[in-house]
Amino acid sequence: MPRLKQPYWLAAALALFWAVAAHSAEYPDFVTLVEKYSPAVVSINTKSEPKEKDRPWRNHPPIPENSPFFDYFKKFFDQMPDSAPQPRSSVGSGFILSADGYVVTNAHVVDEMDSIIVGLSDRTEWPAEVVGKDSRSDIALLKVKADKSLPTVKIGDIGKVKVGQWVLAIGSPFGFERSATQGIISALGRSLPRDNYVPFIQTDAAVNPGNSGGPLFNLDGEVIGVNSQIYSRSGGYQGLSFAVPIDVVMEVVDQLKTGGKVSRGWLGVMIQEVTPELAQSFNLDKPRGALVGQVLPDSPAQAAGVQVGDIIVAFNDQPVHQSSELPPLVGRIRPGSSAPLTLIREGKEQTLTIKLEELPEDPKLQQTIAVPPSGGRLGLVVSELAANQQKEGAKGVLVKEVNEGPAASAGIRSGDIIARLNNVEITDLDQFGKLVKELPTGRPVPILVKRDNGALFLALTIPEKAE
Repeated sequence: MPRLKQPYWLAAALALFWAVAAHSAEYPDFVTLVEKYSPAVVSINTKSEPKEKDRPWRNHPPIPENSPFFDYFKKFFDQMPDSAPQPRSSVGSGFILSADGYVVTNAHVVDEMDSIIVGLSDRTEWPAEVVGKDSRSDIALLKVKADKSLPTVKIGDIGKVKVGQWVLAIGSPFGFERSATQGIISALGRSLPRDNYVPFIQTDAAVNPGNSGGPLFNLDGEVIGVNSQIYSRSGGYQGLSFAVPIDVVMEVVDQLKTGGKVSRGWLGVMIQEVTPELAQSFNLDKPRGALVGQVLPDSPAQAAGVQVGDIIVAFNDQPVHQSSELPPLVGRIRPGSSAPLTLIREGKEQTLTIKLEELPEDPKLQQTIAVPPSGGRLGLVVSELAANQQKEGAKGVLVKEVNEGPAASAGIRSGDIIARLNNVEITDLDQFGKLVKELPTGRPVPILVKRDNGALFLALTIPEKAE
């Protein structure tokens, strides 16, 4: 093979250089981003002293000194080894919001802690006080009294965030301060169990214990979220991490700064997802919206005229594609404010104006999403409701037994109360029996059951062969 002349080698080398340069240009410059914005990222060291309540044997009932057992029990308790829990300490992350010392972190990082120390990148440390914290969003606002102007972060625009964009997380995983990890945005608007009021940002940036409360940056060096949770079977990073969106964070911070607590709007409905079967049973062209399974008494929803079986498709002029999208929209409205609510009732769309109240502390009233189960003519044994239930105004029939058949396939369970069938309210056994006989075959119809202080719609289908 003839040897190439040097000009050809030079041309090849230049071509390779430009190819590598062009390829490298596709990757973000994380070095500059870290150098410029990491000084506003802080480590948060917390400590909690053991409380007397943590020593159960020290809280025994007092024994009268004149009791014949006084000396025995006094000696017994005095000789017990003091194996009370030792002081707890942990490390989290945060970022400086303002030059005068306001710091944002996660609420669970500082919850029930007696000592909070904020560490800066220049190795200086400052004690911090909790201005306020909000467990529902897992956001806390701290304040340090520094004797200098502190570096701060820039706040991003969540409306410009897109799936697939590069992100950078900085924090203190396992105590390793100011560790930087990169990834992309995997999804937006994620709803997690027990976190109905936060539409999380999902990323694949490595986040571990200690990263909690740290910032999630975009490529412009703007904070777009606060790293809060990971999904893991091992306790460590497994490719799924979740951040509280910065717009939610700033709304919480504003309320914490002015009032020390967060107030959220409350609608007062139990809702569930509209499955393809339920969509067909309600004559929808496709699954969408949030199906109302129960309207709580004396709630804003009841006052506005919301009814069981309504499908909420928009709230405050924002579309509701899935049921999980409704709670964050409602929660962001201040109590006492009014907002339009668009729903579909009996195939027709209409808009109501609803005046929201404050989300109550009672967990039963807070609940907004009923999760449907995974899965004679109905295969049921039913009875009239108990006298006390009827006296309280309950209507429907009680499911005593579920056998193989359409009811079991729909997810009906023993103990359920069937309140509506095919959009007709159940009044007694005779009426229920007539409705069952009139049910069509081969297509789903909605059936409303009450279960565990909640209510949900199921799609009931009687196979054609059942006839």
